[in-house]
Amino acid sequence: METAEFLRILDREGGALAAAALAAGLDADVPTCPGWQVRDLLRHTGTIHRWAAGVVTDAHPGRHPFPDPPALEGTELISWYRDGHRDLVDTLATAPRNVECWTVHPAPASSPLAFWARRQAHETTVHRYDAEAARGGPASPIGTDFAVDGIDELLRGFHARPRSRLRTGIPRVLRVRTLDADATWTVRLSPEPPVTELGAACEAITELAGPADRLYLALWNRVPVPRVTGDPELAELWRTKSGI
Repeated sequence: METAEFLRILDREGGALAAAALAAGLDADVPTCPGWQVRDLLRHTGTIHRWAAGVVTDAHPGRHPFPDPPALEGTELISWYRDGHRDLVDTLATAPRNVECWTVHPAPASSPLAFWARRQAHETTVHRYDAEAARGGPASPIGTDFAVDGIDELLRGFHARPRSRLRTGIPRVLRVRTLDADATWTVRLSPEPPVTELGAACEAITELAGPADRLYLALWNRVPVPRVTGDPELAELWRTKSGI
């Protein structure tokens, strides 16, 4: 997927998040984020948007600390969120293509700008789903190609980092597979950080599978995994240890 497409998705998903939050009300519980109300979701996502925009704007060479979320309420909080989302989209749309800055994990095609457009598109999509879960009713669709990309970012980006807690005492193999797209990942688990490669590289003891959009949400622990085959212990390991 191209950076411009990620920006279109980020723009759309951020607007949908605000609309769902407004419909739900700030006091509504967020069932996909236990302990949160909609105000917490807006403060969290709005802070991340401002933080990411700042990393790119200021070309930070290293990790930049998160700012504190504001103690805003009511329409002021909604407006604050919308302003930050708009600034993020505009920042990424106008940044130099060759901008150099820190990224959470290695950037695709060595492009920090591509990284941040992709990362924020997925960040905002998952939290848009959270806002719609708080509102109730049907959730907005997630495109198959985008969901496949998000699964790949999670497995080969986030969980390739040393801080991943997805580990086993002895080597074990987990397979992740979409049922509506030609996408399979082999995740090698051990006492070290997971190592993920594309394709069904070897026999796995557990497979997590489903339509790409549902599997994407399941791997972000928003919905149950559509289909688990083999040893359920690794599915439970994912549920309890894969949080970012």
